[in-house]
Amino acid sequence: MSRTSDELQGVSQLGSAQTQYPTNYSPELLETFVNKHQENDYLVTLNCPEFTTLCPKTGQPDFAKITINYIPDKQMVESKSLKLYLFSFRNHGDFHEDCINIIMKDLVKVMQPRYLEVVGIFTPRGGISIYPFANYADENHTEFKNQRLLAHMNKTI
Repeated sequence: MSRTSDELQGVSQLGSAQTQYPTNYSPELLETFVNKHQENDYLVTLNCPEFTTLCPKTGQPDFAKITINYIPDKQMVESKSLKLYLFSFRNHGDFHEDCINIIMKDLVKVMQPRYLEVVGIFTPRGGISIYPFANYADENHTEFKNQRLLAHMNKTI
């Protein structure tokens, strides 16, 4: 069940011998491919244990583990393009909560998934840990969205 070249048409970063790493926030780097299993609800988990961004006030670096869980619909995010996109936050100055919501909204825009959540586990600064959680659901997964939000709240309390 190999993919045809037509199915891979929008995937340009993967296999590129000349990867260029962005220096500024670049949502246009996100690429998708067709989900061949649209009849199934299934979960995809993507981990980025080395996410970095900048404090918008001080310019000091912030570090986090970002976890993305989603139930795809028609499109799926290509992992190398996601890596480059997340790397583009390296010089981006925003609060932790903003970064997580931006990532969620950008992924929803390119994929239109059935469900998506983004979790940030940021390294403590000033003795406080911040773990923002943002999620999205289509109309058929709204109850699941609410359950996941509640489960995340109970886990972090």
